[in-house]
Amino acid sequence: MMHALPALIVIWAVLTGMFLALLAYNGTITRYEENQLFLENVNPREQQRQTVIMRRVNTVLPYIRALGGLSAIMTVVIIGIYTWDAWQRIQGPMQ
Repeated sequence: MMHALPALIVIWAVLTGMFLALLAYNGTITRYEENQLFLENVNPREQQRQTVIMRRVNTVLPYIRALGGLSAIMTVVIIGIYTWDAWQRIQGPMQ
């Protein structure tokens, strides 16, 4: 099982890198987002700008959640494989 660990680490690194890139992109999108409630059409340009920002955030959010979840699962799998292999090595000489 340990021979698969380098490949799993590469996959984990790619997933985590994509996750962090999407988080950075989301941060740049929401940098100018303001928490405003537009009750009247006093400033339609600002309202339209905020609508575009929220549409972009809502588009990226499912990918952020999916990549974050996959990265977390891969982390648990890699740690589990490493721990299982270490346990097998410790138990081997004793028997």
